[in-house]
Parts: sequence; structure tokens; C-alpha cells
Amino acid sequence: MIKVLIERLKQGYRTSAYPESEPLMPDRLRGLPVLDFSRCDSSCNNCFSVCPTGAIFKDETGMGIDLGKCLFCGECERACKKTCIKFSNEYRLATRKREDLIYRGGTFKRAEPLDEPFKSIFSHSFKIRQVSAAGCNACEADINVLGTLSFDMGRFGIQVVASPRHADSILLTGPVSKNMRLAFEKTYLAVPTPKFVVAVGSCAINGGPFIDMPEVNNGSAGCSIPIDLFIPGCPPHPMTILDALLRFLGRI
Repeated sequence: MIKVLIERLKQGYRTSAYPESEPLMPDRLRGLPVLDFSRCDSSCNNCFSVCPTGAIFKDETGMGIDLGKCLFCGECERACKKTCIKFSNEYRLATRKREDLIYRGGTFKRAEPLDEPFKSIFSHSFKIRQVSAAGCNACEADINVLGTLSFDMGRFGIQVVASPRHADSILLTGPVSKNMRLAFEKTYLAVPTPKFVVAVGSCAINGGPFIDMPEVNNGSAGCSIPIDLFIPGCPPHPMTILDALLRFLGRI
């Protein structure tokens, strides 16, 4: 026992100091893209052709990326000869509205906190029921790691619970397969009001790489349940999820 205590003292304080200080993010993390389509060659369609989900678009107001569809795979960055698209390691990606994920460059509108009195009710105690609706377990793993020593989301009063009847919100992952849609809807009905739904990952937001396949409902986009917070990524970094929840609860 003495050896265990000595070893623990050697390790020191290992939990992230976030949000009091900025986290050290890995250089290889693909976060918010830096866009400059002014250099784009109109005859070049490389980025459109390599995007697996059709996240890059062009309309009457110009080009942009739908971050709700984006897999952050980096294929568009590698294919662009003019370096119009370059992914940064900016991890703060969550929004309250689906349309805010339509990004054309410049200032990105991050998630806003809950309205009063919900913020005062849930800011220090927020219970989550996680629903994996045919996910690949990548987003699920990054939610799970938030309970470990490094992130310890429990210090903010955020906890994952086993029963939807004990929950304040649902964290949805996966593209919502036909077999899981009813389970998702029943879980939503079982959560007492007021309740919230958080779509985690590109699958939950818009179907991800399975978009428009007949076996899925394109995530939350194909369901009638309202979404209160969108967290893009494939999968989103654990710090992206934690930042999103803290902003949602008004802790940042």
C-alpha cells in the first residue's frame, strides 16, 4: 500500500486544467478548417470529387463546407492545388443550430448556453443517457474516455446514467439505423422533461459516411426529434465534446 501511495504522489495532478487553461492539442488533430476560396481555380473540381460525403458545396453566394457532413478526413486539403482548404487544430466546433455548421470561413459561431432558468438548473448537475444508434464505437469511445482521470467530466457534475428516467439529456451517436430508430424514440420519451438531445459526430448529425443509405435514417436529420446541440467530427475529439457540454451548460 505504501508503494502505491508513493507512486501516486510521483505522478502528481493528472487531470486537465481545462477550462481554466487551454488544453494542449495534438498537431495532427483536424479541427476547424481555414478557408480561402478567393484563390480557387473555378475549373478545378478536385475537392468536390474526393469528398466522400458531399460536404463541400458551391451555391450562389460561393463555396463552403458543411461541417455536419464533414468527416475531417483531410482528402480535400490534400487534393486542393491552391491550398484553399487547410485544417487547423481548433477543437471548439459545437453549435446550437444545424445551419451554423454551414461554414464559409471567417468567424465560427460556437455553441451558446442554455436559456434561463435551464442554465441555473443544469449548470452543476447534468445527467446523460448515451444512445448508440448503430455507431462504429469511435464516438462512443471518446464519450467514454471523458470519465477517465485525464478529463474527469464528473468534476463539472456531468455524469452518464444507466436509465433514461434518471437522465436530463440524450447523447446520440451513430446514423440511426432502421432497427434503432424506435429505440431512440422510446428513450427520448422516457427522459423526463425538460430534456435535451445532443448529436455527437457526423453520423448522428447527418448520417456520416452512411448518408442516404437505405438502412439508415441519416442520423438525427431523418428523425422528428429536435436536437439542442450539434458536435461535429468523425469522431470528435474528447475535448471537443467536453467543451461543447460546458458551453451548453454555461460553464464557459
